[in-house]
Amino acid sequence: MLQRIRVVLINTTHPGNIGATARAMKVMGLNNLHLVTPKSFPHADATAMASGADDLLEHAKVHSTLDSALSGCGLVLGTSARLRSLAMPQLDAREAARRALAEVAQYEVQQHEVAFLFGRERYGLTNGEMQCCHSLVHIPSNPEYSSLNLAQAVQILCYELRMSSTDSDGQSLEQSDHVPVDGFQMERFFKHLEQALLDIRFLNPAQPRKLMMRLRRLFNRSRPDQNEINILRGILTAAQEARNKGADPGA
Repeated sequence: MLQRIRVVLINTTHPGNIGATARAMKVMGLNNLHLVTPKSFPHADATAMASGADDLLEHAKVHSTLDSALSGCGLVLGTSARLRSLAMPQLDAREAARRALAEVAQYEVQQHEVAFLFGRERYGLTNGEMQCCHSLVHIPSNPEYSSLNLAQAVQILCYELRMSSTDSDGQSLEQSDHVPVDGFQMERFFKHLEQALLDIRFLNPAQPRKLMMRLRRLFNRSRPDQNEINILRGILTAAQEARNKGADPGA
Protein backbone atom coordinates (compact mmCIF):
# COMPACT_ATOMS: atom_id res chain seq x y z
CA MET A 1 0.00 0.00 0.00
CA LEU A 2 2.90 2.38 0.66
CA GLN A 3 3.73 2.36 -3.05
CA ARG A 4 0.42 4.10 -3.70
CA ILE A 5 1.20 7.00 -1.36
CA ARG A 6 2.41 9.91 -3.47
CA VAL A 7 4.73 12.52 -1.96
CA VAL A 8 4.40 15.77 -3.90
CA LEU A 9 6.92 18.60 -3.41
CA ILE A 10 5.87 21.95 -4.84
CA ASN A 11 8.35 24.51 -6.15
CA THR A 12 11.19 23.28 -3.93
CA THR A 13 13.98 25.88 -3.79
CA HIS A 14 16.94 23.85 -2.50
CA PRO A 15 17.78 20.67 -4.45
CA GLY A 16 19.34 19.20 -1.30
CA ASN A 17 15.86 19.05 0.21
CA ILE A 18 14.68 16.92 -2.70
CA GLY A 19 17.52 14.48 -2.07
CA ALA A 20 16.87 14.43 1.68
CA THR A 21 13.18 13.78 0.96
CA ALA A 22 14.08 10.81 -1.25
CA ARG A 23 16.23 9.41 1.55
CA ALA A 24 13.46 9.93 4.12
CA MET A 25 10.99 8.14 1.86
CA LYS A 26 13.17 5.18 0.94
CA VAL A 27 14.16 4.35 4.50
CA MET A 28 10.45 4.04 5.35
CA GLY A 29 9.55 2.02 2.25
CA LEU A 30 7.96 4.71 0.05
CA ASN A 31 9.13 5.40 -3.50
CA ASN A 32 6.43 7.47 -5.22
CA LEU A 33 7.99 10.95 -5.52
CA HIS A 34 6.51 13.76 -7.62
CA LEU A 35 7.97 17.24 -8.10
CA VAL A 36 6.08 20.32 -9.27
CA THR A 37 8.27 23.03 -10.86
CA PRO A 38 11.40 22.45 -8.73
CA LYS A 39 13.86 25.34 -8.97
CA SER A 40 16.86 23.08 -9.73
CA PHE A 41 16.47 19.41 -10.63
CA PRO A 42 18.31 17.21 -11.37
CA HIS A 43 21.20 18.57 -9.31
CA ALA A 44 24.38 17.24 -7.69
CA ASP A 45 23.20 18.46 -4.26
CA ALA A 46 20.04 16.35 -4.55
CA THR A 47 22.10 13.26 -5.39
CA ALA A 48 24.49 13.89 -2.51
CA MET A 49 21.71 14.33 0.04
CA ALA A 50 19.83 11.27 -1.25
CA SER A 51 22.68 9.17 0.16
CA GLY A 52 21.80 5.94 -1.65
CA ALA A 53 18.23 6.80 -2.61
CA ASP A 54 19.34 7.82 -6.10
CA ASP A 55 16.80 5.46 -7.66
CA LEU A 56 13.94 7.55 -6.25
CA LEU A 57 15.44 10.64 -7.87
CA GLU A 58 15.86 8.83 -11.19
CA HIS A 59 12.21 7.76 -11.21
CA ALA A 60 10.77 10.98 -9.73
CA LYS A 61 8.09 12.49 -11.95
CA VAL A 62 8.45 16.22 -12.68
CA HIS A 63 5.30 18.22 -13.45
CA SER A 64 4.71 21.72 -14.76
CA THR A 65 1.39 22.05 -12.88
CA LEU A 66 -0.13 20.79 -9.65
CA ASP A 67 -3.15 19.50 -11.60
CA SER A 68 -0.86 17.11 -13.46
CA ALA A 69 0.76 15.92 -10.23
CA LEU A 70 -2.66 15.09 -8.75
CA SER A 71 -3.85 13.03 -11.70
CA GLY A 72 -4.82 9.60 -10.39
CA CYS A 73 -5.15 10.75 -6.76
CA GLY A 74 -8.58 10.44 -5.19
CA LEU A 75 -7.53 11.84 -1.81
CA VAL A 76 -5.26 14.86 -1.36
CA LEU A 77 -3.81 15.83 2.01
CA GLY A 78 -1.89 19.09 2.36
CA THR A 79 0.69 19.75 5.05
CA SER A 80 0.47 23.12 6.75
CA ALA A 81 2.17 24.74 9.72
CA ARG A 82 -0.52 27.37 10.19
CA LEU A 83 -4.30 27.60 10.31
CA ARG A 84 -6.18 29.19 7.44
CA SER A 85 -8.93 31.80 7.42
CA LEU A 86 -11.40 29.34 5.86
CA ALA A 87 -11.91 26.35 8.12
CA MET A 88 -10.89 23.01 6.63
CA PRO A 89 -10.76 19.52 8.15
CA GLN A 90 -7.58 19.13 10.22
CA LEU A 91 -5.66 15.90 10.85
CA ASP A 92 -2.51 15.24 12.81
CA ALA A 93 0.23 13.13 11.21
CA ARG A 94 -0.94 9.85 12.74
CA GLU A 95 -4.58 10.37 11.77
CA ALA A 96 -3.52 11.37 8.26
CA ALA A 97 -1.43 8.21 7.84
CA ARG A 98 -4.31 6.01 8.97
CA ARG A 99 -6.77 7.72 6.66
CA ALA A 100 -4.38 7.50 3.70
CA LEU A 101 -3.82 3.77 4.13
CA ALA A 102 -7.53 3.11 4.69
CA GLU A 103 -8.17 4.95 1.43
CA VAL A 104 -5.78 2.89 -0.69
CA ALA A 105 -7.01 -0.31 0.94
CA GLN A 106 -10.64 0.54 0.21
CA TYR A 107 -9.96 1.29 -3.46
CA GLU A 108 -7.24 -1.29 -4.08
CA VAL A 109 -8.79 -2.71 -7.24
CA GLN A 110 -9.06 0.72 -8.86
CA GLN A 111 -5.37 1.64 -8.33
CA HIS A 112 -6.43 4.70 -6.39
CA GLU A 113 -3.55 6.83 -4.98
CA VAL A 114 -3.28 9.32 -2.13
CA ALA A 115 -1.16 12.48 -2.39
CA PHE A 116 0.59 14.30 0.45
CA LEU A 117 1.42 17.85 -0.62
CA PHE A 118 4.46 19.69 0.76
CA GLY A 119 4.98 23.36 -0.10
CA ARG A 120 7.93 25.68 -0.38
CA GLU A 121 10.61 25.84 2.27
CA ARG A 122 9.91 29.48 3.10
CA TYR A 123 6.12 29.67 3.25
CA GLY A 124 4.63 26.25 2.46
CA LEU A 125 1.49 25.84 0.37
CA THR A 126 -0.46 28.76 -1.05
CA ASN A 127 -4.15 29.21 -0.25
CA GLY A 128 -4.98 28.14 -3.80
CA GLU A 129 -3.00 24.92 -3.40
CA MET A 130 -4.71 24.28 -0.07
CA GLN A 131 -8.05 24.43 -1.85
CA CYS A 132 -7.04 21.35 -3.86
CA CYS A 133 -6.87 19.36 -0.61
CA HIS A 134 -9.54 17.36 1.19
CA SER A 135 -7.86 17.88 4.58
CA LEU A 136 -4.88 19.66 6.09
CA VAL A 137 -2.20 17.79 7.99
CA HIS A 138 -0.68 19.62 10.94
CA ILE A 139 2.44 18.50 12.82
CA PRO A 140 2.22 19.98 16.34
CA SER A 141 5.48 21.62 17.36
CA ASN A 142 6.98 23.97 19.90
CA PRO A 143 5.03 27.25 19.54
CA GLU A 144 8.17 29.17 20.46
CA TYR A 145 10.16 27.49 17.67
CA SER A 146 7.98 25.83 15.07
CA SER A 147 10.45 25.81 12.17
CA LEU A 148 10.46 22.31 10.66
CA ASN A 149 12.68 21.46 7.70
CA LEU A 150 10.89 20.17 4.60
CA ALA A 151 12.61 16.77 4.62
CA GLN A 152 11.99 16.44 8.37
CA ALA A 153 8.28 16.96 7.80
CA VAL A 154 8.33 14.31 5.07
CA GLN A 155 10.20 11.95 7.43
CA ILE A 156 7.55 12.33 10.14
CA LEU A 157 4.71 11.54 7.73
CA CYS A 158 6.59 8.61 6.19
CA TYR A 159 7.31 7.21 9.65
CA GLU A 160 3.63 7.40 10.62
CA LEU A 161 2.66 5.76 7.33
CA ARG A 162 5.07 2.90 7.91
CA MET A 163 3.90 2.40 11.48
CA SER A 164 0.25 2.39 10.39
CA SER A 165 0.98 -0.07 7.59
CA THR A 166 2.50 -2.55 10.07
CA ASP A 167 -0.19 -2.02 12.71
CA SER A 168 -3.02 -3.75 10.86
CA ASP A 169 -5.50 -5.79 12.88
CA GLY A 170 -5.84 -8.19 9.97
CA GLN A 171 -9.28 -6.94 8.95
CA SER A 172 -9.74 -5.91 5.34
CA LEU A 173 -12.05 -3.10 4.32
CA GLU A 174 -14.98 -3.87 2.07
CA GLN A 175 -14.27 -2.74 -1.46
CA SER A 176 -16.38 0.25 -2.42
CA ASP A 177 -18.13 0.74 -5.75
CA HIS A 178 -17.96 4.50 -5.19
CA VAL A 179 -14.63 5.69 -6.60
CA PRO A 180 -14.02 9.45 -6.26
CA VAL A 181 -12.56 11.18 -9.30
CA ASP A 182 -8.96 12.33 -9.06
CA GLY A 183 -7.62 15.80 -8.34
CA PHE A 184 -7.10 16.60 -12.03
CA GLN A 185 -10.77 16.04 -12.83
CA MET A 186 -11.86 17.98 -9.76
CA GLU A 187 -9.85 20.98 -10.90
CA ARG A 188 -11.47 20.80 -14.35
CA PHE A 189 -14.87 20.70 -12.63
CA PHE A 190 -14.05 23.71 -10.41
CA LYS A 191 -12.95 25.75 -13.43
CA HIS A 192 -16.18 24.82 -15.22
CA LEU A 193 -18.24 25.63 -12.13
CA GLU A 194 -16.66 29.07 -11.72
CA GLN A 195 -17.19 29.94 -15.40
CA ALA A 196 -20.81 28.74 -15.33
CA LEU A 197 -21.58 30.78 -12.21
CA LEU A 198 -20.09 33.83 -13.92
CA ASP A 199 -22.11 33.15 -17.07
CA ILE A 200 -25.43 32.93 -15.22
CA ARG A 201 -24.46 35.98 -13.10
CA PHE A 202 -24.61 34.16 -9.80
CA LEU A 203 -20.95 34.80 -9.03
CA ASN A 204 -19.77 38.37 -8.55
CA PRO A 205 -16.67 38.70 -10.75
CA ALA A 206 -15.32 41.41 -8.43
CA GLN A 207 -15.39 39.08 -5.42
CA PRO A 208 -15.33 35.46 -6.64
CA ARG A 209 -12.86 33.93 -4.22
CA LYS A 210 -14.83 33.43 -1.01
CA LEU A 211 -17.78 31.72 -2.67
CA MET A 212 -15.51 29.48 -4.73
CA MET A 213 -13.54 28.54 -1.61
CA ARG A 214 -16.74 27.46 0.10
CA LEU A 215 -17.92 25.53 -2.95
CA ARG A 216 -14.56 23.79 -3.17
CA ARG A 217 -14.87 22.76 0.44
CA LEU A 218 -18.40 21.45 -0.19
CA PHE A 219 -17.51 19.32 -3.22
CA ASN A 220 -14.21 18.10 -1.76
CA ARG A 221 -16.17 16.91 1.24
CA SER A 222 -18.70 15.06 -0.94
CA ARG A 223 -15.99 13.54 -3.20
CA PRO A 224 -18.12 12.85 -6.32
CA ASP A 225 -17.45 9.84 -8.55
CA GLN A 226 -17.24 9.88 -12.36
CA ASN A 227 -20.99 9.56 -12.95
CA GLU A 228 -21.73 12.33 -10.45
CA ILE A 229 -19.13 14.63 -12.02
CA ASN A 230 -20.64 13.96 -15.45
CA ILE A 231 -24.10 14.88 -14.10
CA LEU A 232 -22.82 18.04 -12.42
CA ARG A 233 -20.95 19.20 -15.50
CA GLY A 234 -23.99 18.41 -17.65
CA ILE A 235 -26.11 20.65 -15.41
CA LEU A 236 -23.53 23.44 -15.70
CA THR A 237 -23.41 23.13 -19.48
CA ALA A 238 -27.23 23.20 -19.72
CA ALA A 239 -27.36 26.32 -17.54
CA GLN A 240 -24.75 28.03 -19.72
CA GLU A 241 -26.59 27.12 -22.92
CA ALA A 242 -29.89 28.36 -21.50
CA ARG A 243 -28.22 31.64 -20.54
CA ASN A 244 -26.68 32.04 -24.01
CA LYS A 245 -30.12 31.52 -25.58
CA GLY A 246 -31.62 34.16 -23.35
CA ALA A 247 -33.68 31.68 -21.38
CA ASP A 248 -34.08 31.72 -17.62
CA PRO A 249 -31.96 28.81 -16.25
CA GLY A 250 -34.16 28.77 -13.15
CA ALA A 251 -37.44 28.43 -15.09
